[in-house]
Amino acid sequence: MFGERLRWESDGRDWPNRGASRFVRAGRLRWHVQVLGPEATGEETPVLLLVHGTGASSHSFETLAPLLARHFICVIPDLPGHGFTDLPPLRGLSLPAMARGLQALLRQLDLSPQLVAGHSAGAAILAQMCLKDQIAPAALIALNGALLPYPGASSPWFAPTVKLAVWNPIVPRVFSARADERSVRRLIAGTGSTLKPRGIDLYGRLARNPVHVAGALGMMAGWDLLSLRRDLPSLKVPLSLLVGGEDRAIRPYQARQIAEQVPGAELRLFEGLGHLAHEEDPEGTAEAILEVAHARGLLPSITVNLF
Repeated sequence: MFGERLRWESDGRDWPNRGASRFVRAGRLRWHVQVLGPEATGEETPVLLLVHGTGASSHSFETLAPLLARHFICVIPDLPGHGFTDLPPLRGLSLPAMARGLQALLRQLDLSPQLVAGHSAGAAILAQMCLKDQIAPAALIALNGALLPYPGASSPWFAPTVKLAVWNPIVPRVFSARADERSVRRLIAGTGSTLKPRGIDLYGRLARNPVHVAGALGMMAGWDLLSLRRDLPSLKVPLSLLVGGEDRAIRPYQARQIAEQVPGAELRLFEGLGHLAHEEDPEGTAEAILEVAHARGLLPSITVNLF
């Protein structure tokens, strides 16, 4: 309907952390997932689930994941319709469906994460999973988390308009056809972040694929963040909010609102960084995640600040 999805043999020829990639069938989808971790693992090695946001993929953790993989078994999937994971029907891109899909993937991998971290919309999926008891981590880390409704998303015309766009195969093709290097750079700059040419190239590969674009648009169309916002105060898993101070996509004031609503939530601001703060400063992000893990008893203090 939308054309051909990304090809692992060509589009993924030099994909970040390619050696850690595998393809797994779970929940009626063929998933691309990366698993990184210490060579000698045991029951004492905690599992960390890293989930990217809308329009991204596992590549978003290119540098961060290897830093964390010194201390964790890191599980990094491409979400449905993103990267090299199958595109489901539109209903499969809703927030509850995404949560159920990830739950099925974890079951297939026979892994239970002790710590979870999600970027942007990925944080919303993990929050949904925690609220529905689909996972029970020691802490949830939101990296510039999109946990509140998008501006305008509550308007009665917003979702129907996007859904019509998703089901029209011309729209994703037009989006992807216009995704040249200049437009991708402009899009990234609009988030308040600055990436190196390697990051721009990877986002460009994704944006030029209409199937990936359809997955991103479908994810936006199928989400109900109003329900999540209502349920967040009942979140029992400790929440840590890591926020780029220059984020133009999810404004820092939204994280402050969440911190006020969720009992015990902690907020840490990264000055000078944008929405892709974990890509701009993977070392600082890794240090913050290790601090959360230590505070929750998942890692001995000696591991903190050791890269």
